[in-house]
Amino acid sequence: MKTALTIAGSDSGGGAGIQADLKTFAAHGVYGMSVITAITAQNTVEVRSVQNIDERIIQDQIEAVFDDIKVDAVKIGMLSSPSIVTTVAETLAKYQPNHIVLDPVMVSKGGHRLLAEDAISALKEELMPLADIITPNIPEAEILTEQKILNELDMKSACISFKKLGVKSVLLKGGHLSTDPNDLFYDGENFYWVKGKRVHTKNTHGTGCTLSSAIAANLAKGNTLLTSVQLAKAYIEVAIEHSLNLGNGHGPTNHFYELYKRAHLMNQ
Repeated sequence: MKTALTIAGSDSGGGAGIQADLKTFAAHGVYGMSVITAITAQNTVEVRSVQNIDERIIQDQIEAVFDDIKVDAVKIGMLSSPSIVTTVAETLAKYQPNHIVLDPVMVSKGGHRLLAEDAISALKEELMPLADIITPNIPEAEILTEQKILNELDMKSACISFKKLGVKSVLLKGGHLSTDPNDLFYDGENFYWVKGKRVHTKNTHGTGCTLSSAIAANLAKGNTLLTSVQLAKAYIEVAIEHSLNLGNGHGPTNHFYELYKRAHLMNQ
């Protein structure tokens, strides 16, 4: 069985972070492992509080996994402080995994900052060059590239700016534009539009975590970067289309919709 490791924060509401990542790995038939960087007291409405995990424990978690189990792909999510970013970057540089997917998580759906201002430089300088692909949304890309992104032409410009920052490839998500949520994949040389359809629902909690985890799972299974991006995009669209109306805020996506559907058909 192929394996994937998520390095991210825990979401007590189950819709994002470590919980979403492990569900996504399982849905793809990949064995999931986890390194918890922070514990969030969170639901569909808000992030009430955050407790960062000690850097030594984060390092020990990473080393414990790599010293014992072959890791086919790594997905990185919430890293809230400069010291946590440095710890993760230095430890991964030691083990040099085949595939690293970085989702530069900055702000929760409810508007709570998940990445400290003083951690942005560390993320750009220490971790982004290690990643095979980063998956920012437009607000995150605007912060990281220090340029406005108002249209698809701006998205191309931002991708080129990411390359200048040392990024190998980028999937710039276009969901924040008023047009269809088309994402732009740039492999450092060529641009590929990954078309999407807008699903009108408020239940989009954890979509970024889920998409990046699906890319990691597909890379773990031996797919190319472009194919992994395309498969992940198709997966997240189905998960959003059949999202779960749980809670009073932004409900979670349905990570196991296809599995539930097949199980239902088998039982008829």
